[in-house]
Amino acid sequence: MSTHAGSCHCGQVAFEVTGTFGGALVCNCSYCRRSGNMLAFTTPENFRLTTPQKDVSTYLFGKQTISHFFCANCGISTHGSGVATDGSRMVAVNLRCVPDIHLEQLEIQAFDGAKL
Repeated sequence: MSTHAGSCHCGQVAFEVTGTFGGALVCNCSYCRRSGNMLAFTTPENFRLTTPQKDVSTYLFGKQTISHFFCANCGISTHGSGVATDGSRMVAVNLRCVPDIHLEQLEIQAFDGAKL
């Protein structure tokens, strides 16, 4: 597994994520549709924020079970966190924020979040 560096556009929110990413989920819920996220899921142990937590803004909506994190300066959505269906903690990383991931090579899985 490789460690990848990622950030928002201005770099105020930066992180590292460890894993091998061959695919991404594209959701059509009201938030993801607008933000254009391409999400890969990992455990909190494989994700590390490398900038101060105070630089990360949080957005909650709907059932307020998923924290959507973004940069208040440039507005880019970097990651989210919540609880998976099996009860384990998870982190959803926006692979569009990870420059060394080749997005055109990812296998894309559509998720119909609009129906939730």
